[in-house]
Amino acid sequence: MTVKVPLWEEAAPLKETVVSGKGANKLLLLDISGFLMEQSPSRWLGWGSRVNLSARIKEELQKAARDDRIKGLILRINSPGGTVTAADLIYHELAQFKKEHGLKIVACVTGLAASGGYYVAQAADQIVAQPTALIGSIGVLALKFNIKGLLDKLGVDTELVKTGKLKDLWSPFRPGTPEEERLMQGIINDFYQRFVTIVAENRRISRQEVLKYADGRIFTAGQAQAGNLIDRIGYLEDAITLAQEIRGLEETRVVMYHRPDSYRNNIYSQMLGDQLVNMGNRAWQPEALPGDSLPDFLYLWWPESPR
Repeated sequence: MTVKVPLWEEAAPLKETVVSGKGANKLLLLDISGFLMEQSPSRWLGWGSRVNLSARIKEELQKAARDDRIKGLILRINSPGGTVTAADLIYHELAQFKKEHGLKIVACVTGLAASGGYYVAQAADQIVAQPTALIGSIGVLALKFNIKGLLDKLGVDTELVKTGKLKDLWSPFRPGTPEEERLMQGIINDFYQRFVTIVAENRRISRQEVLKYADGRIFTAGQAQAGNLIDRIGYLEDAITLAQEIRGLEETRVVMYHRPDSYRNNIYSQMLGDQLVNMGNRAWQPEALPGDSLPDFLYLWWPESPR
């Protein structure tokens, strides 16, 4: 006989909580905040997120698919973006859910929808942004840290056996070569073109129009609306009302899914999710994120230049 003794409590099944409204029909409020990543943040002595964002969104959509009283989705977005893979995966899951179940999605940007955060918002039929929200940063980063100087100071050298000159492409143990920079630029250009295409298709504007706003800049809600990057300026309550109007519903309950030990009391509960989105806090900066020595391809707004 064996006994399983986990080092920390495993993630419990999702529960549903009504955060506003009444009636038989429901709108599901999904929280998409913090750094978008496809891997779970590392945990130490029980601290950290049990389930990564991509997996949580998938789990919530699976639960919603089993409830025929769910009449629409509301995305509450506050994110600077994240990895290309995570942003594209979350967008795909939302778009696929909408297609399979014939539901409409309304996104509400409560603070920031930059880069991958804005990419995810493309799954929505309508995008609402608070007057003080920041939108855009359409573009791609390829990030690595060159630690050769540090290793030289420590007297540490690297030895490598490889089968081709590009097998260690973009290695952090040496500066990148002009050829490597050219190859990496080609990769991120492909990712960039996909970003532009996704925006053009979902915002129903030409690629040429998107390119006017796709140089990495962020925009205020007013500027974004003028450029057709969003549909309306308003608050989360306005997004809820819009979702009701789209489905012709007079009364709906707004529900959220959550773990039994997490707080859900109203539509603004758990606004920042598991990770902070704060320009004054470096918690979401790439150098403070879990990772390894592999290249990071990022749909990410990164206002601070590397030092």
